[in-house]
Amino acid sequence: MEFDDQMRRYFGTVQLASLPPQALAAGIERMQVDLGLERDRGRRFALWALLHMLGAAPDLDVAFEDEADREAARSFMDLADKPQEN
Repeated sequence: MEFDDQMRRYFGTVQLASLPPQALAAGIERMQVDLGLERDRGRRFALWALLHMLGAAPDLDVAFEDEADREAARSFMDLADKPQEN
């Protein structure tokens, strides 16, 4: 699952800044539907991570049945929210 491929699939572009708000909302909604349908753990995590970065991810207990997956998501959130060092 390549990042650019996912951006094109859901938003039609890799440049989110150029999207009108309606197109962004529609892409996020498609991602949320796919997250609910996805059974592959890796693909499910990738979709959730992208939704998290867009501020639209569901709660961990809703997104992941397995505690190990929830813990991995918590680690991802910690890393994503950590300030970058120069």
